Formats: sequence, C-alpha cells, structure tokens
Amino acid sequence: MADIAIDEAAGLTAADLVHVKLTATDASATVADVQAFFAASTSRRLAVLAEDGRFAGVLTREDAEGAPDPAAPARSIAHDGPTVAAGASAEEARTAVMDAPSRRVPVVAEDGTLVGVVALDETRTHFCGTAR
Repeated sequence: MADIAIDEAAGLTAADLVHVKLTATDASATVADVQAFFAASTSRRLAVLAEDGRFAGVLTREDAEGAPDPAAPARSIAHDGPTVAAGASAEEARTAVMDAPSRRVPVVAEDGTLVGVVALDETRTHFCGTAR
C-alpha cells in the first residue's frame, strides 16, 4: 500500500497520518545514550518521551554530536516544538509540517501524550510512513 497523498487526506486527522515507525527514547536517557543510538542508526531525529509517555522534546543527530556533557540528561538538550494536535485536520498537519525545516512534526494528544510524528516525503506530495 502507498503512503497517503496530501490530496487524498481530506477528512483525516493528524493522528490518522502519523508515521508508522516512531523513534523515541525515555527522557531519562543520557546524551551518551542518544549519541550511541545515532551512531547505530540512520535516523536523523529522535523523539524524547517522559516516563509517562508525554512528549518532552525532540533531539537531532547534530544536537547529540554537539553536546558538551555526555552524562547530561537527553532532555536538557531537546527542543520543545513545534507540535500538532492529534485532532488537527490533515490540512493543519500539512501546514505545520511544511513550516518545519525537518518536514516532521510530533503529534500530541490533549493530555500531552505523544501519538506519533507526521511527516512529508521529499516531493512534499505524500504523508510519508503512512502505508499500513
């Protein structure tokens, strides 16, 4: 099955469009843990979760590589936003992603729980990772 095309997403919510593979870690992870993750992965971004599953921020490979203290908590170098609400329309999700340099935005439920990440493919015509 193909990824969902932007022009075929009418009536869907951001929660319907999340990438099926979410890379995340516990917010108690250290910078060294994140550096090791990126050393063994092709991922460019890593969502950071708090212990209760709430979204706590995002780290990039560059954030981890440039961190001066490997023993520091990963949360201390994470970025907070932007995010999109789980109930946001597909159009709102697309706009949020188009405005994000990474073309990826965390989708967060009303209670702060991380639902996933909505992303656009390189052509910006499909929500990537949505093929189920």
